[in-house]
Amino acid sequence: MFHTITPEIQKRMDYLYELDQKDRKDGTAKLKRLRQIPPETGKFISLLFASSPEGIGVEIGTSAGYSTLWLSLAAKELNRKIYTFELLEEKIKLAKETFNQAEIEEVVKLVEGDALKNIEKYNNISFCFLDTEKEIYEECYEKLIPRSVKCGILVADNITSHYDALKPFIEKLLEDSRVDALVVPIGKGELVCRVL
Repeated sequence: MFHTITPEIQKRMDYLYELDQKDRKDGTAKLKRLRQIPPETGKFISLLFASSPEGIGVEIGTSAGYSTLWLSLAAKELNRKIYTFELLEEKIKLAKETFNQAEIEEVVKLVEGDALKNIEKYNNISFCFLDTEKEIYEECYEKLIPRSVKCGILVADNITSHYDALKPFIEKLLEDSRVDALVVPIGKGELVCRVL
């Protein structure tokens, strides 16, 4: 997958990476910032999606579509779709631009609106990347697990960077008998769960 990244995808990845770095330095307000994952996390989630069982891929928190670009590599490899949820209009516009310019619209479906309301329409989830506002992680998780296939993979981002805010969520998942879970120290910390 990583050896066959198209020029269109690479160009958009580079553009969004630079935009994100600028956001982090110029004092852009939190909700307006892209708040993207680092490239090593992109590779990590792409590998996990590519290794997931039969089913659909889901991403909660599209932003401008940087992580979706990484997930699209696995979606193409598996001949599957990734359904990505975004609420904010400005970011929806950027994501649409990303998917069009990277030429990945055949494997990516952008779901506009509240993921907590829309996720109930989706079942047979084999992979989910959770990267949204931290206060709704647990609610998302509780909606995702019953809709996930056996051996499906759920990855939650920002586990070490937002440890204090997410500590109750982390402890709950590590003790949840519905999943096997561990924290992986890559990027900003990833909580990886395998559905039993």
